[in-house]
Amino acid sequence: MAQNRTSNEQKLGKPLKRAFFARSVHEVAPDLIGATLLVDGVGGIIVELEAYHHSEPAAHSFRGPTPRNMVMFGPPGFAYVYRSYGIHWCVNFVCEKQGSASAVLIRALQPTQGIPAMRRRRGLHDERSLCSGPGKLTEALGITDAHNGLPVDAPPIALHARVEKPDIATGVRIGITKAVELPWRYGLKGSKFLSKPF
Repeated sequence: MAQNRTSNEQKLGKPLKRAFFARSVHEVAPDLIGATLLVDGVGGIIVELEAYHHSEPAAHSFRGPTPRNMVMFGPPGFAYVYRSYGIHWCVNFVCEKQGSASAVLIRALQPTQGIPAMRRRRGLHDERSLCSGPGKLTEALGITDAHNGLPVDAPPIALHARVEKPDIATGVRIGITKAVELPWRYGLKGSKFLSKPF
């Protein structure tokens, strides 16, 4: 489906509101595949993400609230941005209900809007590599800790529902050492923009 579109052909679906995220993280995650994420008009189609539930040890919220993860314990539909390995920013969207502290980590996008800006920020030309990983996409979209705690349905962030139902692949999450057996990674089947093949 969407992986074959050019930026000129892309049609945006209806804007997603915070209420979209007030559901189980396992319902939200597959429904976000094929949706479009924009930050200040720059972004693309979500082709890969991971679900994190407060009940499992890979979730940042597993041991309770801290200054770092406090946004996860707030209401759904807000961005949780954190620094990974002291190098890269990662962006998540809080799900379920206030206090549940579950979220989806956005892992990869198919670039569709603002590609020249992405290339400048990333210092490379290859479209496939611009957003093919959680740290890459935040750099490409200019996401930093300044976006932590912002609502997903108000500027500078915009989310639009997918316009076609995608074929979704699932698998185990990447780069974690706990709860590694859980098949909570979701992706657009066959997309060349994934961080890693399924």
